[in-house]
Amino acid sequence: MSDDEQSKEPQDEAPEAPAESPDATPADSPAEEAPAAKDDAPAEEATEAPKADAPAEEAAADAAPAKEPPAEPNPEDDLPWKERRRLERSRRPHEAGPQRGPEERTAERRDARKAKASLRRSQRAAARGAKDESRVGTPPAERAANPAKVRQGVVVSDRGEKTITVRIDIVRRHPTYEKVVRNTRTLHAHDERNEASAGDVVRVVETRPLSKTKRWRLVEVLEKAK
Repeated sequence: MSDDEQSKEPQDEAPEAPAESPDATPADSPAEEAPAAKDDAPAEEATEAPKADAPAEEAAADAAPAKEPPAEPNPEDDLPWKERRRLERSRRPHEAGPQRGPEERTAERRDARKAKASLRRSQRAAARGAKDESRVGTPPAERAANPAKVRQGVVVSDRGEKTITVRIDIVRRHPTYEKVVRNTRTLHAHDERNEASAGDVVRVVETRPLSKTKRWRLVEVLEKAK
Protein backbone atom coordinates (compact mmCIF):
# COMPACT_ATOMS: atom_id res chain seq x y z
CA MET A 1 0.00 0.00 0.00
CA SER A 2 1.44 3.36 -0.95
CA ASP A 3 1.83 6.37 1.25
CA ASP A 4 -0.79 8.33 -0.71
CA GLU A 5 -3.50 5.69 -0.10
CA GLN A 6 -2.69 5.57 3.59
CA SER A 7 -3.00 9.32 3.81
CA LYS A 8 -6.44 9.27 2.04
CA GLU A 9 -8.07 6.62 4.22
CA PRO A 10 -8.27 8.66 7.40
CA GLN A 11 -9.86 11.53 5.46
CA ASP A 12 -12.72 9.38 4.01
CA GLU A 13 -13.87 8.21 7.41
CA ALA A 14 -16.49 10.46 9.10
CA PRO A 15 -15.52 11.88 12.44
CA GLU A 16 -17.13 10.15 15.31
CA ALA A 17 -19.71 12.06 17.36
CA PRO A 18 -18.50 13.12 20.74
CA ALA A 19 -19.83 11.07 23.58
CA GLU A 20 -22.53 12.64 25.66
CA SER A 21 -21.51 13.72 29.02
CA PRO A 22 -23.77 12.86 31.94
CA ASP A 23 -23.98 16.57 32.82
CA ALA A 24 -25.45 17.60 29.44
CA THR A 25 -28.53 19.87 29.62
CA PRO A 26 -31.65 19.72 27.37
CA ALA A 27 -30.40 22.85 25.57
CA ASP A 28 -27.23 20.98 24.52
CA SER A 29 -29.32 18.28 22.57
CA PRO A 30 -32.19 20.02 20.76
CA ALA A 31 -32.04 17.67 17.77
CA GLU A 32 -32.77 14.61 19.84
CA GLU A 33 -35.76 16.07 21.72
CA ALA A 34 -37.49 17.43 18.64
CA PRO A 35 -38.33 14.02 17.12
CA ALA A 36 -39.57 12.84 20.46
CA ALA A 37 -41.96 15.79 20.65
CA LYS A 38 -43.19 15.06 17.14
CA ASP A 39 -43.75 11.44 18.01
CA ASP A 40 -45.72 12.36 21.14
CA ALA A 41 -48.13 14.68 19.28
CA PRO A 42 -49.99 11.98 17.29
CA ALA A 43 -50.36 9.91 20.43
CA GLU A 44 -51.99 12.83 22.24
CA GLU A 45 -54.29 13.51 19.28
CA ALA A 46 -55.27 9.85 19.17
CA THR A 47 -56.20 9.96 22.84
CA GLU A 48 -58.13 13.18 22.44
CA ALA A 49 -60.03 12.11 19.28
CA PRO A 50 -62.54 9.91 21.08
CA LYS A 51 -63.24 12.76 23.49
CA ALA A 52 -64.10 15.05 20.57
CA ASP A 53 -66.40 12.41 19.04
CA ALA A 54 -68.35 11.87 22.24
CA PRO A 55 -70.11 15.28 22.26
CA ALA A 56 -70.98 14.81 18.57
CA GLU A 57 -72.67 11.51 19.34
CA GLU A 58 -74.58 13.09 22.21
CA ALA A 59 -75.68 15.96 19.96
CA ALA A 60 -76.81 13.48 17.29
CA ALA A 61 -78.75 11.55 19.92
CA ASP A 62 -80.41 14.76 21.09
CA ALA A 63 -81.22 15.84 17.53
CA ALA A 64 -82.80 12.47 16.65
CA PRO A 65 -86.60 12.72 17.09
CA ALA A 66 -87.85 10.77 20.02
CA LYS A 67 -90.64 8.28 19.36
CA GLU A 68 -93.83 9.98 20.44
CA PRO A 69 -96.66 7.89 21.82
CA PRO A 70 -99.69 7.51 19.49
CA ALA A 71 -102.02 10.46 19.71
CA GLU A 72 -105.33 9.84 21.43
CA PRO A 73 -108.47 10.35 19.30
CA ASN A 74 -110.01 13.78 19.67
CA PRO A 75 -113.62 13.46 20.89
CA GLU A 76 -114.48 16.72 19.13
CA ASP A 77 -114.05 15.05 15.72
CA ASP A 78 -117.27 13.11 16.28
CA LEU A 79 -119.31 16.25 16.98
CA PRO A 80 -121.49 17.86 14.27
CA TRP A 81 -119.90 20.75 12.40
CA LYS A 82 -122.22 23.30 13.99
CA GLU A 83 -121.25 22.14 17.48
CA ARG A 84 -117.52 22.29 16.58
CA ARG A 85 -117.98 25.82 15.22
CA ARG A 86 -119.75 26.87 18.41
CA LEU A 87 -116.89 25.50 20.51
CA GLU A 88 -114.28 27.28 18.38
CA ARG A 89 -116.14 30.57 18.70
CA SER A 90 -116.46 30.17 22.46
CA ARG A 91 -112.68 29.65 22.78
CA ARG A 92 -111.73 32.78 20.87
CA PRO A 93 -110.47 35.65 23.01
CA HIS A 94 -113.08 38.35 23.28
CA GLU A 95 -113.10 41.70 24.97
CA ALA A 96 -116.32 43.00 26.43
CA GLY A 97 -117.69 45.94 24.48
CA PRO A 98 -119.82 48.81 25.68
CA GLN A 99 -123.35 48.23 26.84
CA ARG A 100 -125.89 48.44 24.01
CA GLY A 101 -129.62 48.66 23.93
CA PRO A 102 -131.99 46.34 22.05
CA GLU A 103 -132.39 48.81 19.18
CA GLU A 104 -128.64 49.11 18.67
CA ARG A 105 -128.21 45.32 18.65
CA THR A 106 -131.05 44.93 16.16
CA ALA A 107 -129.51 47.56 13.89
CA GLU A 108 -126.11 45.87 14.14
CA ARG A 109 -127.55 42.48 13.22
CA ARG A 110 -129.42 44.05 10.31
CA ASP A 111 -126.24 45.64 8.99
CA ALA A 112 -124.35 42.33 9.33
CA ARG A 113 -127.07 40.51 7.38
CA LYS A 114 -126.97 43.14 4.64
CA ALA A 115 -123.20 42.83 4.36
CA LYS A 116 -123.42 39.04 4.09
CA ALA A 117 -126.20 39.29 1.49
CA SER A 118 -124.17 41.68 -0.65
CA LEU A 119 -121.16 39.37 -0.41
CA ARG A 120 -123.26 36.39 -1.49
CA ARG A 121 -124.68 38.34 -4.43
CA SER A 122 -121.21 39.33 -5.61
CA GLN A 123 -119.93 35.76 -5.29
CA ARG A 124 -122.88 34.36 -7.23
CA ALA A 125 -122.49 36.98 -9.94
CA ALA A 126 -118.80 36.12 -10.25
CA ALA A 127 -119.64 32.43 -10.47
CA ARG A 128 -122.21 33.07 -13.19
CA GLY A 129 -119.74 35.19 -15.12
CA ALA A 130 -117.09 32.48 -14.89
CA LYS A 131 -119.30 29.97 -16.67
CA ASP A 132 -118.65 29.32 -20.33
CA GLU A 133 -121.33 31.10 -22.30
CA SER A 134 -120.87 28.73 -25.23
CA ARG A 135 -122.28 25.86 -23.21
CA VAL A 136 -126.01 25.76 -23.76
CA GLY A 137 -128.08 23.49 -21.59
CA THR A 138 -131.07 21.44 -22.60
CA PRO A 139 -133.99 23.69 -23.56
CA PRO A 140 -137.06 23.38 -21.35
CA ALA A 141 -139.60 20.89 -22.57
CA GLU A 142 -142.79 22.27 -24.00
CA ARG A 143 -145.68 21.28 -21.82
CA ALA A 144 -149.18 21.42 -23.09
CA ALA A 145 -151.93 22.15 -20.62
CA ASN A 146 -154.00 19.16 -19.67
CA PRO A 147 -157.41 19.30 -21.31
CA ALA A 148 -160.28 19.97 -18.98
CA LYS A 149 -162.37 16.99 -17.97
CA VAL A 150 -165.82 16.76 -19.53
CA ARG A 151 -168.68 14.72 -18.07
CA GLN A 152 -172.23 13.94 -19.15
CA GLY A 153 -175.02 13.34 -16.66
CA VAL A 154 -178.59 13.89 -15.58
CA VAL A 155 -179.73 16.85 -13.49
CA VAL A 156 -181.30 15.61 -10.26
CA SER A 157 -181.80 19.00 -8.57
CA ASP A 158 -182.01 22.64 -9.63
CA ARG A 159 -183.20 24.19 -6.39
CA GLY A 160 -180.01 26.16 -5.82
CA GLU A 161 -179.47 29.64 -7.32
CA LYS A 162 -177.28 29.20 -10.41
CA THR A 163 -176.39 25.72 -9.18
CA ILE A 164 -177.46 22.30 -10.39
CA THR A 165 -176.76 18.83 -9.04
CA VAL A 166 -175.74 16.38 -11.73
CA ARG A 167 -175.67 12.57 -11.39
CA ILE A 168 -172.92 10.83 -13.30
CA ASP A 169 -173.55 7.13 -14.11
CA ILE A 170 -170.39 5.05 -14.29
CA VAL A 171 -170.46 1.61 -15.90
CA ARG A 172 -167.28 -0.43 -16.10
CA ARG A 173 -166.18 -4.05 -16.17
CA HIS A 174 -164.25 -5.39 -13.21
CA PRO A 175 -160.63 -6.11 -14.28
CA THR A 176 -160.43 -9.43 -12.39
CA TYR A 177 -163.95 -10.84 -12.18
CA GLU A 178 -165.14 -9.32 -15.47
CA LYS A 179 -168.38 -8.35 -13.87
CA VAL A 180 -170.14 -5.19 -14.98
CA VAL A 181 -170.04 -2.78 -12.07
CA ARG A 182 -172.40 0.19 -12.00
CA ASN A 183 -171.70 3.20 -9.83
CA THR A 184 -172.96 6.75 -9.55
CA ARG A 185 -171.58 9.99 -8.23
CA THR A 186 -173.05 13.47 -7.90
CA LEU A 187 -171.42 16.82 -8.40
CA HIS A 188 -172.42 20.46 -8.25
CA ALA A 189 -172.16 22.53 -11.42
CA HIS A 190 -172.53 26.24 -12.03
CA ASP A 191 -175.52 27.26 -14.21
CA GLU A 192 -175.15 30.98 -14.93
CA ARG A 193 -178.55 31.44 -16.69
CA ASN A 194 -180.51 28.73 -14.85
CA GLU A 195 -181.09 26.89 -18.14
CA ALA A 196 -181.13 23.33 -16.83
CA SER A 197 -183.93 21.76 -14.86
CA ALA A 198 -184.43 18.41 -13.12
CA GLY A 199 -184.29 15.45 -15.52
CA ASP A 200 -182.26 17.19 -18.26
CA VAL A 201 -179.25 15.51 -19.80
CA VAL A 202 -176.39 18.00 -19.63
CA ARG A 203 -172.66 18.22 -20.30
CA VAL A 204 -170.42 19.84 -17.68
CA VAL A 205 -166.74 20.76 -17.76
CA GLU A 206 -164.17 21.03 -14.98
CA THR A 207 -163.27 24.58 -13.92
CA ARG A 208 -161.68 26.55 -11.11
CA PRO A 209 -163.25 26.44 -7.65
CA LEU A 210 -166.36 28.61 -7.74
CA SER A 211 -167.56 27.87 -4.20
CA LYS A 212 -167.01 25.38 -1.43
CA THR A 213 -168.46 22.48 -3.44
CA LYS A 214 -168.67 23.75 -7.06
CA ARG A 215 -165.80 22.70 -9.33
CA TRP A 216 -167.80 22.22 -12.55
CA ARG A 217 -169.60 24.47 -15.02
CA LEU A 218 -172.55 23.79 -17.34
CA VAL A 219 -171.56 23.68 -21.03
CA GLU A 220 -174.85 22.79 -22.76
CA VAL A 221 -178.15 21.04 -22.28
CA LEU A 222 -178.17 17.91 -24.50
CA GLU A 223 -181.74 16.75 -23.89
CA LYS A 224 -184.62 18.38 -22.08
CA ALA A 225 -186.71 16.37 -19.65
CA LYS A 226 -190.08 15.10 -20.99
